[in-house]
Amino acid sequence: MSLPAPPDELAALSERLGGRITASIERDGPIPFDRYMSLALYEPGLGYYVNGLHKFGGGGDFVTAPEQGGLFAAGVARQCDQVAATLGDEWTLFELGAGSGALPRALLEKLTRPPSRYLILEPSATPETPFQGVILANEVIDALPVARFEIGDGEPLEQCVGIHGDRLAWTTRRPRERVRRAVESLQRELPEPMRAGYASEISIDLPGWISTVTEPLSRGLALFIDYGYPRAEFYHPDRSGGTLVCHYRHRAHFDPFTWPGLTDISAFVDFTAVAEAGHDAGLEVAGFTSQAGFLLSLGAHELVEQAADERQHLALAGELKRLTLPAEMGEKFKVIGLTRNFDEPLTGFELMSQIDRL
Repeated sequence: MSLPAPPDELAALSERLGGRITASIERDGPIPFDRYMSLALYEPGLGYYVNGLHKFGGGGDFVTAPEQGGLFAAGVARQCDQVAATLGDEWTLFELGAGSGALPRALLEKLTRPPSRYLILEPSATPETPFQGVILANEVIDALPVARFEIGDGEPLEQCVGIHGDRLAWTTRRPRERVRRAVESLQRELPEPMRAGYASEISIDLPGWISTVTEPLSRGLALFIDYGYPRAEFYHPDRSGGTLVCHYRHRAHFDPFTWPGLTDISAFVDFTAVAEAGHDAGLEVAGFTSQAGFLLSLGAHELVEQAADERQHLALAGELKRLTLPAEMGEKFKVIGLTRNFDEPLTGFELMSQIDRL
């Protein structure tokens, strides 16, 4: 796929980052893909999420659910309000990776029980003191660095990043011990083991990350919304190339080495892994469903019918379709709710509970 060249100053930024990565590989040898992904996305001053460039909406690289309008925020707000009604007035809303800021702005407008604190922190940071409330992460897990592997003859191989000619390129080597153990565990669990040549991703740091970001939650809900699948679907035999995807100026492509620092790199989420990590961190899996099931359970269709006029009704109806239709975002995106010391059934998972798919 042909991608448009960036302006000279942005190309120079990307070349600085690429040069830094190349120098590291020339000095120390090929690097694991999760290390490359971390550098491409989070290298201070140069990485995609930390270089200060515009990412979201029409002028960026992609559009997230909050940029679609107010229905998504209204649904999330209703779920937060339900939790807040049980917790009382002193509750904290802790959002990870707030992106463009569209979601926090809309949530503050729509919450009927506003939090006593609204914390917006990057995925690597957490509050220092325990709190009761809601942890919210919308399209955060997909941007956590992942390892890439492929099934060889007899044992898994790890896909790493090396140099071919004058550009970054894939190369394989024996896997790190953590990767080998994780892939072999997958092979034992899956209904149909992955065959030779099968390639995919695994988030070896996800359990530690889930434990860290949820540790301060003494009582309440951790809500993770992202695109992904339960494990059996994530590693389905037909998905033999993995789920890695890149976005650059509203174009999806599959070359993570093109314009590092200017290209978003992400992988779909294994929601079974999220559930397991939550359980290991002392949380209960309170709900799992599609984004469509979540928003419809929270009355998104009712909000459309309450439109003030025909023009607003048409706009909201279009937004509802984009958020809930299977061909749009409705089935691609999933929602999982993890709770601690909170026994009340969550409204967002009432209509279409899919916990049994995990």
